[in-house]
Amino acid sequence: MTIEVLIADDQAMVRAGFAALLDAHEGITVTGRAADGLEAVSLSARLDPDVILMDVRMPELDGIEATRRILSPAYPAAKTPKILMLTTFDIDDYVYDALQAGASGFLLKDALPEELVHAVRVIAAGDALLAPRVTRMMIEHFAARRPRAPQARARLNELTERELEVLTLIGRGRSNAEIGAELFIAEQTVKTHVGKVFAKLGLRDRVHAVILAYDAGLVEPA
Repeated sequence: MTIEVLIADDQAMVRAGFAALLDAHEGITVTGRAADGLEAVSLSARLDPDVILMDVRMPELDGIEATRRILSPAYPAAKTPKILMLTTFDIDDYVYDALQAGASGFLLKDALPEELVHAVRVIAAGDALLAPRVTRMMIEHFAARRPRAPQARARLNELTERELEVLTLIGRGRSNAEIGAELFIAEQTVKTHVGKVFAKLGLRDRVHAVILAYDAGLVEPA
């Protein structure tokens, strides 16, 4: 299956460079380019991409608000895209807000070409946490500055003891295989637990599971 990508960035050279890089790889095609957040929202509704590369800072509408609108339940699209935020800084005050808005991760604009391609493929497959090399660092950084959210802890009441263990290990950045090894259960069983955790808590992917684990106090920032 071909991964359809929309690139949203206010710099023409960045849009052209990313498009050329991605189009050169089998199984990935760039179907649209947006110069600002408003255009990204409009093109996403019309093109229905699988992945959107979204710059954090753009004119007209920033990438965070564009992400909120695109991922809104009321948004007129046939499918929900995965959104990968692009930033020029390791520590960017906007990034945690973007993840909370529903983005699946973020990537530095100076990432190596193979990192960008890998991030697009992994995010398209739904395993967002492993794609951007600094996503977990960003979550820890901002979680350390945020007070715990009592409502986040209350949401965990729906989970079984085993599901709570699985969510805690997801929050620590463990893969399914690592969770299985730590809990002495089969990887397929871990996948079943992960699916139930996501369904019960309304989580889109592992990034948002990590955020919830921090907000609820299951995991302490390093």
